[in-house]
Amino acid sequence: MTFELGVYSFGNTPRTADGGYGATAQAIRNVLEAVRVAEEVGLDFFGFGEHHTQSMPLSSPTALVNAAAASTRRIGLGTTVTVLSTDEPIRVFEQLATAAAIAPCRIEAVAGRGSSSITFPLFDLDEGDYDMLYGSKLDLLLEVNSHDRVTWSGPHRRRPLDNTLVVPRPEQPLRIWLGTGGSPESVLRAVELGLPMFLGILGGTPQHWAQYGRAYRDAWSRVGHPAQAAAIAVAAHGFVAENDRQAKAIYLDYETRMFQAGMAEIGRTGPPPTGRAANYEPGGMVFVGGPNEIAARILDLHERLGHTRQILQMDVGGMPQAMYLKSIELLGTKVLPQIRKELEERSRKATERTAP
Repeated sequence: MTFELGVYSFGNTPRTADGGYGATAQAIRNVLEAVRVAEEVGLDFFGFGEHHTQSMPLSSPTALVNAAAASTRRIGLGTTVTVLSTDEPIRVFEQLATAAAIAPCRIEAVAGRGSSSITFPLFDLDEGDYDMLYGSKLDLLLEVNSHDRVTWSGPHRRRPLDNTLVVPRPEQPLRIWLGTGGSPESVLRAVELGLPMFLGILGGTPQHWAQYGRAYRDAWSRVGHPAQAAAIAVAAHGFVAENDRQAKAIYLDYETRMFQAGMAEIGRTGPPPTGRAANYEPGGMVFVGGPNEIAARILDLHERLGHTRQILQMDVGGMPQAMYLKSIELLGTKVLPQIRKELEERSRKATERTAP
């Protein structure tokens, strides 16, 4: 199975000379420019996350998927994630099916809960219904993805659906991942529903996350799903520069700014996380460094976890657009070729060992 490498973004509002915010509209234009660069340098996937803050204003990932679908030709596109608890699953499907008509076989979705409760008051929903809303809406999204006419009832709707037509239809069902920050319950839910698992990771170690891969595959095997369908993707922070020292200095500065702004925007007090620089080193889960180090660390995680896709969030804390685009370029032209070459060599050796 081919290993895929890519990028994801929540939007990155540019900063003014005095440290204030520039136009959030420019953040949207910047992310579409980044998609085009990612495709040009050979990356496999670009994901659009969902936040509703001034620093990260990408609040409508399905809209960005459609815009990118119309301006690209090859790269895979998707939501990473759609905050399904506070969205409308039929509308999410319709918007992504529209994108799939523009870009057949290139559109996916990650259905997740989101990393904060900010969307509940925004959309006039009760946070006490958190679990019910997510479970019910995920069930409906999967049903709509499987059938063009839907008969369904669930606790988040007042009226049932009775043989209701949902269009447009993609030529094949959308690939829908279950997004999780690593809770054991989410791992088991992905297995129960037969969904690929999308891990959103901010810290920890490769050894720690490898446990989730084993748990997912073990449970997958026990329920009798076909082994080849057990896919795992990883979304993590990361940044590539010409050398390790430069990359780590740059990203620590901008990631710290991101945490400071983000915590203030959602009303959390206190200092940003400490010790983040330790996560930048081998053995951590923030992939920051020169091309050689990043390739080696992704390969190490792949060997432990067995994931088939990794995407990096690079544009954080008001990072200048030119700096972001250069990192995308290095990821596609320097990191990805090393990973592909090494995996091909490993595959060749494995084939030789098993040949009669």
